[in-house]
Amino acid sequence: MTPGRAPARRRTELGLILLAVVLTGGLYALAGLGKAGNLPANIGPFLGVIFALLLVAHLAMRWLAPNADPILLPTAGLLNGIGYVFIARLSTQEARLQAVWTAIGIAAFIVTLRFVRHARDLERYRYSFAFAGIGLLLLPLVPGIGEDINGARLWIHLGGLNFQPGEMAKLALAIFFASVLVERADLLSQATRRIGRFLVLDPRYLAPILAAWGLSLLIFLAENDLGSSFLFFALFVGMLWVSTGRAYYLGLGAGLFGFGAFLVLKVIGHAQTRVQGWLDPWAHASTSGYQLIQGWFAIASGGLFGQGPGQSNAANIPEASTDLIFAVIAAELGLVGAAAMLFAYLLMVGTGLRIAVRCDRPFEKLLATGLSLIVGVQTFVIVGGVTRLIPLTGITLPFVSYGGSSLIANYILLALLLRISHDTETPARLPDAAGTLIGADS
Repeated sequence: MTPGRAPARRRTELGLILLAVVLTGGLYALAGLGKAGNLPANIGPFLGVIFALLLVAHLAMRWLAPNADPILLPTAGLLNGIGYVFIARLSTQEARLQAVWTAIGIAAFIVTLRFVRHARDLERYRYSFAFAGIGLLLLPLVPGIGEDINGARLWIHLGGLNFQPGEMAKLALAIFFASVLVERADLLSQATRRIGRFLVLDPRYLAPILAAWGLSLLIFLAENDLGSSFLFFALFVGMLWVSTGRAYYLGLGAGLFGFGAFLVLKVIGHAQTRVQGWLDPWAHASTSGYQLIQGWFAIASGGLFGQGPGQSNAANIPEASTDLIFAVIAAELGLVGAAAMLFAYLLMVGTGLRIAVRCDRPFEKLLATGLSLIVGVQTFVIVGGVTRLIPLTGITLPFVSYGGSSLIANYILLALLLRISHDTETPARLPDAAGTLIGADS
């Protein structure tokens, strides 16, 4: 990288952060006008806090990852700001808590950048991440701390704190998957067993995908959550496809997941209820279809340009600040506003995949791909559920939905992507003829 490019990147980042703060502040002002007829009294402190948090993250980037991509942090800040505005419009108490979680998320972002000095170092702890990820997934099943909310057992409670450990598990398993698949990519991509005139893949090398299938079924069966099960399985299959270049893994994965879901739906009443409400919501308009129907009405009421911030009847939407916050946004900002938010997610995922393409090291390339897939698949699952493309699940919309565990996990994910970006764009330090290290590295 040429000298001076890193400061230019950070200047671009700072400019985009200022734009994100202005857009968030404007939306907050319009929401206050729409709801109460006057500007919010705390709009000045609100803008100051938003700018201060993003400025601290930006200064940490200048210090810890100056060569990293300048797009990701402002995009995440904009999505976080939009989410906060709509959460504040729905619940003052939840808005206060979300502000605290945002500050903790920024702190986790900085801590991750500070202590993960090179993304490749994570590869050495693959089995630690594997045990941690599986343990976190199973933690809600522990009697006494596991909690069932809306039919899904995804939460734990410790004192007055509720937490969704699966949000951290997805990061740990992404690191583990990247490490293992890099090591076994050649074995998983080459046909080595002959059947008659044909060479086929040795069945024993299919063990990883079968193990992932079994894990997703375990999540589905034990915790009654189709969304999380699909997220983890899609993450593994997507990374397997990228690492081997074999498209048949996509077909095999889709078949296995569909078969497993069919089997589990026969025995889990909560999952059956969800699917029935998805297939024919009007037949279950007062039960499992009610939430979906209210979301539809909200989206339809928004039209092209929306009813205006603060002016929709969001009180009719169940779980409006979590599961159906996309429907509230579509109602008040219309198709244009909802599409703009989806473009922000597309920009974030596309930037993550561009970082992956530019990586030279296989582990970092695959990890960046996995982290990008998490954001993309999670967005698809919740938006697809709200629009009835797939059954509605309780997965959060990254950076937007209310929830501390999701927000913290996504800021850690963002820090890992930016660390990979910085490592990729920083020339390696090589010894010169006198043995002195030259080049740039952090």
